[in-house]
Amino acid sequence: MSWPPALTLALAVPLAWAIDARFGEPRDALHPVAWLGRALAPVGRGLRQLSPAPAFVGGAAVWLVGAGAIAWLAWALQAALIGSSASPWFTVPLLALLLKPTFAWRMLRDEAAAVEAALADEGVDAARVRLARLVSRDVRVLDAELIRETTIETIAENLNDSVVAPLFWYALFGLPGAAVYRFANTLDAMWGYRGAWEWAGKWSARADDVLSWLPARITALLLLPTPRLFEQARQTPSPNSGWPMGAMALRLGVRLRKPGVYELNGDAPSPTAEQVRLALAHAAWVAGISVVLVVLAWTARAA
Repeated sequence: MSWPPALTLALAVPLAWAIDARFGEPRDALHPVAWLGRALAPVGRGLRQLSPAPAFVGGAAVWLVGAGAIAWLAWALQAALIGSSASPWFTVPLLALLLKPTFAWRMLRDEAAAVEAALADEGVDAARVRLARLVSRDVRVLDAELIRETTIETIAENLNDSVVAPLFWYALFGLPGAAVYRFANTLDAMWGYRGAWEWAGKWSARADDVLSWLPARITALLLLPTPRLFEQARQTPSPNSGWPMGAMALRLGVRLRKPGVYELNGDAPSPTAEQVRLALAHAAWVAGISVVLVVLAWTARAA
C-alpha cells in the first residue's frame, strides 16, 4: 500500500500535533534541540573571544555548515521514509516523530499558564521565577503588571517562533524547512545578542530575522488585528517581534511594555489575569488554524 508523498507529509502534521498535545517536549536526553545546544555551546564561547571580523566570519561559517548539514539530514530521512515501500502506517508516525521537535505549542501554553498561576497563588516572587524560564530579560525588576505584560508578549512572540514559523517552512519544504528554521531560531536564541555576542552572533540574528519575516506577519494576520498594527509593529527594535506582539496587544486591548525599549498600545490598560487567559485562547486558535492550513497545503499537492 502506498500513496502520494505529499499525503504522507500532510498526515504527519496532525499526528505530530497530537504527540505534542499528549506528551509535550521530549526529555533533554532525547531532544535534538538540546543536543544542538550542547554541541554548539563551546563553539560559541570560542567565537566570543575573537576580534570582530574573525568572530563574524566564524559565526557565519558555523551557521552555514550547521544549516546545510541539518537540511541534508532532514531531507535524507524524509526521502527515505516517503520513498520507501513501507506501509504509511509506519512512515507517517515516524515522520511525525521527526517533525515534533521542530515546534512546541504545549510547552509554551503550559509555561505561560504557570506564570499566571504562580502570580495568583503565590505572589510576585514565585511568578518571577516561572517567568525566568520563558524570557531572557531581568525579571527581578518586574511587578505584577509587567509580569502579565511580559507573559503575553512571550505568548505572542513564541507563537510565531515556536509554532507558526516552523509549520510555515514545513509547508514549503517539508521536514528540511522546519528543521532548518528550528536550527536558525535556536542559534539566534543562543548567540543573537548585543554586547559580547555582537559579532559572533550577528549572522545568526540576521538569518533568524529573514526566516521569521513572513511568518511573523502571518501570525499577526491570523490574530485578526486592526489597521493600527502597522504603527505598533514599528515600535520594537526587532523587525519581526512587534507584529505578533502588537497584534495581540490590539486584539486584547491591553498595553505591553519593555521599559526603556518599547510600549505597544500605550493608551490601553495593563492586562488582567483574564486577559492572559484570553491571550492563550487566541494563540491556541492561531496554532490550530496553522496546522489546518499546512495540512491543506500538502493535501492540495497530493491531489
